[in-house]
Amino acid sequence: MLDTALVRDRFDEVQARLRTRGAGLDPLLAQLAEAEADRRSRLPVVEALKKERNEIGDEIARRKRAKEDASDLLEASKARAERIRELDAELAEIEQRRTNLLQRVPNLPHPSVPVGASAADNVEVRRLGTPRAFDFTPKAHYDLGAALGILDFERAARMSGSRFAVLSGAGARLSRALIDFMLDLHTREHGYREVDPPFLVSSKALLGTGNLPKFEEDLFKIAGDWDLYLIPTAEVPLTNLHREETLDGATLPLKYTAYTPCFRSEAGSYGADVRGLIRQHQFHKVELVKFALPEQSYDELEGMVANAERVLQLLDLPYRTMLLCTGDMGFGSAKTYDIEVWLPSQQTFREISSCSNTEAFQARRAEIRVRREGEKKSEFVHTLNGSGLAVGRTLIAVLENYQQRDGSIVVPEVLRPYMRGLEVITA
Repeated sequence: MLDTALVRDRFDEVQARLRTRGAGLDPLLAQLAEAEADRRSRLPVVEALKKERNEIGDEIARRKRAKEDASDLLEASKARAERIRELDAELAEIEQRRTNLLQRVPNLPHPSVPVGASAADNVEVRRLGTPRAFDFTPKAHYDLGAALGILDFERAARMSGSRFAVLSGAGARLSRALIDFMLDLHTREHGYREVDPPFLVSSKALLGTGNLPKFEEDLFKIAGDWDLYLIPTAEVPLTNLHREETLDGATLPLKYTAYTPCFRSEAGSYGADVRGLIRQHQFHKVELVKFALPEQSYDELEGMVANAERVLQLLDLPYRTMLLCTGDMGFGSAKTYDIEVWLPSQQTFREISSCSNTEAFQARRAEIRVRREGEKKSEFVHTLNGSGLAVGRTLIAVLENYQQRDGSIVVPEVLRPYMRGLEVITA
C-alpha cells in the first residue's frame, strides 16, 4: 500500500507516476481525491470544536470553583460533544474509505523502469546461451511426455478437470530432482534459509502481500467458515513470516527460500496456453524472498535475479532477462525483471521467473518494520520476491531442449545425482 502521507501531500506526482502503468486508474484516483477532500473539509471543523471544548472546559471548571452558574456552558457543551462525535464518526468512515481505495492502488514504478503500455515495451538487458540447432523438428513437451509415459493430462482431467497434470515415473522424479537441485543451490551457494511454510493462509496474509482485495477471483478459498485460502505462491507465507514485527536492522538482508505447490484459478486467462504445463491450476515453484533496508533493496534485487539465472546457467538452458515496463509490471512491484527460457517447440522465450522489489508496499500492509542500530524510530522494511524457479516450466524447458530424435530426453548433468544417476529418459 502506498504511504497515505505521500498520496495526500503529493497527489499530482503520484497520479502522474501511476498513469504510466496504463489506463483504468483515473476513476480510482478520483475517488481517492474525493475522500481526501472530504477529510480536509471536516478536519479543521472538528479540531476547532475540540479546541473550543477544551477552552470552555477550563471556563466551566473556573466557574464551579468560584461557585458561579455554568449551566449555559454545560448545555452548549452537550451539543458540541454530540457534533464532535458525529464528525469523528464521519472522519473514521472517510479514513476507512480511503484505506479501502488505497488497497486497490498499485505500487509506484521506480524511476529506472521504462515507461510502456505492454510486454512489447519491455527491455532486454541480457541473454545467455544459444538455442540448439535441431536436425529434426522438435516436439512440444506435452507430446514428448505423453510418448514417454511420464506426463498424463487425460487421467488428471478425469479426477480434477482441465488444467491439471499427472507426472509419473521419471517425470515425477525429474520434477522432484529440479526442486531439490534448486533448494540446494539457493541454500548452499546463495545463502537463503529454507522454510517449509503452510500452504493455507488467512485473508490478512493475502492482504499483506497485495493479493487481496484486488485479486480475490484468482484465489481458491476454503469452503465453510474457514478464513483460509490455498496459497497462489510461497511469496505469501514467506513475506508474512515477519508480519507485525520490527526487525533488527543489523540482521538485514534476510533471505528465505521455499518449495511449495501453488494454486491459481487463472481467472480471465482461459484460451491461453490451454495445452500442457504452461498455465495450470496447481503447479510447483521454488520461491525466493528477501527483507532489506531501503538503501540495500535494489542491489538485493540484482542479486536475486542473478540467483535465479544461475539455475538456468547450470542447466545449460538458453534464456534472456527482461526489464518490465510500467504497463507490464505486477500490482505490488516497483521494479521487475522477468527471466525467459527458450522453448524450441514455440521458437520463442517464455517466462520462467519474475523477480520484483516491492519497496515498502507490502511491508506497509503487513506492518513489517525495521529499527536501525542506535535509532529509536522504526521504518518500513523493503520486501523482494522472485521465482527460483517455476518447476513445471523448468521441466518443460528440460524436456524440449534436451529431446533427442527418438523422443528420449538426455538428463542435464547437474541433475543426474538427483535422478539416481539416470542419464537418459526413455519410454
